[in-house]
Amino acid sequence: MIDRQDINQTSITQGLTENEVIARRTAGLGNQVKLHTSRSYSQILKENLFTFINAVFLTISVVLIFLSRYGDAFLVIVVILGGVIVSVCQEIWAKQKLDQIALLTRPLATVIRESKQQNIDPSEIVVGDILVAQAGDQIVVDGQVVGEGRIEVDESLLTGESDLIPKQVGQPVYSASFCVSGTACYEAQKVGTESLAYQLTVSARAFRQIYTPLQQEINLVIRVFLLLSCFLWILVAINWFIRIYTFADSVQYAAVIAGLVPSGLYLAITLAYALGAVKMVGQEVLIQQANAVESLSNVDVLCLDKTGTLTANRIRLQTVYPIGINEVKLRHLLGDYAASTTAKNQTIEAVEEVCSGHRLELIAEIPFTSARKWSGMSFEGQKNSDSGTYILGAPEVLATVTPLSTEVTQQIQELAQQGLRVLLFTHSPNINSLNNDLEKPQLPTELTPLGIISFKDELRPEARETIHGFSEAGIEVKVISGDNPQTVATLALQAGLGSDIQVISGAELAELDEAQFIQAAEANTIFGRVTPEQKAKLIRSFKEQGHYVAMIGDGVNDVLSLKEANLAIAMEGGSKATRSVADIVLLKNSFGSLPHTFLEGQRIRNGIQDVLKLFMIRVFCVTLLIFATGFVGGTFPLLNKHSAVVTLISVGFPSFCIPLWAKSGMLPRRSLVRSLLHFTLPATLSLTLVALGVYLGYLVVTVLESIEENNLIDNSVVISNQLLSVPRSALVTIMVLCGLLLVPFLKPPNRVWVGGEPLSRDWRYSLVALALLGIYVVILAVPPLRQFFELSLLSAHDYVVISWVALVWCILLRYVWRAKLLDRFLGVDLG
Repeated sequence: MIDRQDINQTSITQGLTENEVIARRTAGLGNQVKLHTSRSYSQILKENLFTFINAVFLTISVVLIFLSRYGDAFLVIVVILGGVIVSVCQEIWAKQKLDQIALLTRPLATVIRESKQQNIDPSEIVVGDILVAQAGDQIVVDGQVVGEGRIEVDESLLTGESDLIPKQVGQPVYSASFCVSGTACYEAQKVGTESLAYQLTVSARAFRQIYTPLQQEINLVIRVFLLLSCFLWILVAINWFIRIYTFADSVQYAAVIAGLVPSGLYLAITLAYALGAVKMVGQEVLIQQANAVESLSNVDVLCLDKTGTLTANRIRLQTVYPIGINEVKLRHLLGDYAASTTAKNQTIEAVEEVCSGHRLELIAEIPFTSARKWSGMSFEGQKNSDSGTYILGAPEVLATVTPLSTEVTQQIQELAQQGLRVLLFTHSPNINSLNNDLEKPQLPTELTPLGIISFKDELRPEARETIHGFSEAGIEVKVISGDNPQTVATLALQAGLGSDIQVISGAELAELDEAQFIQAAEANTIFGRVTPEQKAKLIRSFKEQGHYVAMIGDGVNDVLSLKEANLAIAMEGGSKATRSVADIVLLKNSFGSLPHTFLEGQRIRNGIQDVLKLFMIRVFCVTLLIFATGFVGGTFPLLNKHSAVVTLISVGFPSFCIPLWAKSGMLPRRSLVRSLLHFTLPATLSLTLVALGVYLGYLVVTVLESIEENNLIDNSVVISNQLLSVPRSALVTIMVLCGLLLVPFLKPPNRVWVGGEPLSRDWRYSLVALALLGIYVVILAVPPLRQFFELSLLSAHDYVVISWVALVWCILLRYVWRAKLLDRFLGVDLG
């Protein structure tokens, strides 16, 4: 057993030896624990197979087999297995991707072993390891800060509070928190199942059944039809009980009613989302949350930080302007400052590349944060005149305690207007003037300016094309940055954001009340010198105005706003903190792939809505026919195989093509059901009337012929399934023809077909409808197929008449859409 006291005496600078690591892992003090990143294969199979609707279909198929109706049973089983197989295959693929994502995004840990720093997988950590935490790093195990370092930690994932918590020697740190500023070492004390990382990672990475807005509305539609089906099943059961229907007929009718539940919508959605996910991976976009595809289709406001998104996250020192000292002296001081700080960042690294210096012993240090927008340190210089406190930060912030001449102020503004990042370097001779309290750090009261430093950001080569792509997708872009507003605006103009952009600073936002803040958020495009809290507040304001907001970030200062957004997008090259909270990670920092990704999300949503229109028309029409024929003729309009033919040809096969060929474009911000009424309600009511007329017409003719053939004096005839064969076949034909005529109306290839939907000029949908018509003709023409589906072959004259009826219905329906007769009757604009 390893002594706890021995662990605490481990040297911070040396860390554990390899032998100690092996011994502790053998003793069970390792962080090796299996994380269940997604559902098991058995769970996927069980959750897709054992559903209520599948149980209904399975029961019906068993009864049909018992009644020796093997063909009907086969069709029902195909419905079950078809949906289950596709769903299971897709979800297994999703499981494998989730497992890969968990490995890709699992943060590495920096550990000190045998006096060397090395990056290891968290599973290799053992109790007593000394780990290093720097800005942007995730705390991967529970522990305690050791040594002289100090950090500020974001524990919002644990506490829900966004305030930064300072940590120094002896204070605890917890897994699933993030280091925001500073550098410190901490000793691993709780690992494996004992740490918060295990509990939170299981819940964060495991499969979660989160329904998207579109799925929620579709689920509502399906449940409504399920209730309607239950009502119809009760009516069928009553008719069987009072011996109006035979048991065999009751089972047939129950199968038809079960088909009213549009379970095929799940299949269409699954296929569409799976295809979208595959395409996005090909575009270097990794989806971490199941609802990311749906979120993409809703985004109308995109917020992004300048650094790492518009720019390539690479900066270089451009110019140094001394104030009151010579340039050589300024560069020397800057070099010492950069070499001495313990909190390295890109700005410091850019200074180190140009200005050489010596590492000096620090007396006090305040690391940089996006909220403060300055960093400072006190040290004893190599010369007496170099000693004191030095502050490097945003000119707007330091100007409050630093006297700046008009010439210096003008120089800062000119540099900012050139799109450069500008910092002010200042000095106080008082070596104790720096408030070293991380909780409430304060600037020295009197600072002397030493120089202006400008840095050049490298604009991404694809930035202009990407911004143009957002505009084409109907997405408004907002740039929210911690840099100078004028600098950000200049870079945004270079990226092609537009010449009419409005700019506002974080300081101006801070002076506004709630109503003014909301108005400013809506009116402005560029937000500069904002704090992380203001970023999150801006995102929240956009959402309150009814926008669906996506946020792109790469730094730890973006975590708050990413968590606030409807859709969080992180760069792969960004901090571990941003990747952890993101819904989507852009692999290889592929900023240029985003417009295509947004368009893909819109395309998927539009395709699913088109599929839903066809499903709703079929379901409503069959439902109304069941009620109408029962009320008027006392018959049941369709058999199970008839329903299968209508569903497969007029809805099923088109639903496979529509999501593949759908086009992108923003949809009106209104209820899905309301947006469908303009197309579905006129089509459903008119199709039901036409189908009912054809069915009853052929029923009357068939009954009269039967009376005449059998010389029935009292004109009484028993309406059997055999007698209903011709009317049902005529009904199937008119429903198939009208259903196929709806497909060109859904995507009009030319102006002749424009009625319920705008002009598409896409002939593929019409060609599919024509091909499906050919399939129906083959079914009628081939006796075995016709007999399998229990269809009667009508005369050529009958098919011509039914075709003319379908064409007349088509013309009348187009008139109803174009004249907006339904809209006028309801007194609303549904178009």
